[in-house]
Amino acid sequence: MRPRDPSFGLCGSCRYRREVIGRLGATYLLCRRSESDSNYPKYPRLPLLRCAGYEEGEGEEPESPET
Repeated sequence: MRPRDPSFGLCGSCRYRREVIGRLGATYLLCRRSESDSNYPKYPRLPLLRCAGYEEGEGEEPESPET
């Protein structure tokens, strides 16, 4: 699954997303807004269809798991 996949909802095209790839290859989207505002979940339940903090953009490159 890739971030622009419709199953990610708004998070897939949000500038505040950070793609995180787990050790087993699963893809998660971290909400960087959660770092400064506790109203945003760190890993939102997807697909997210409404979000007050949504801003369209590219987000951050994938973050691979540490080995």
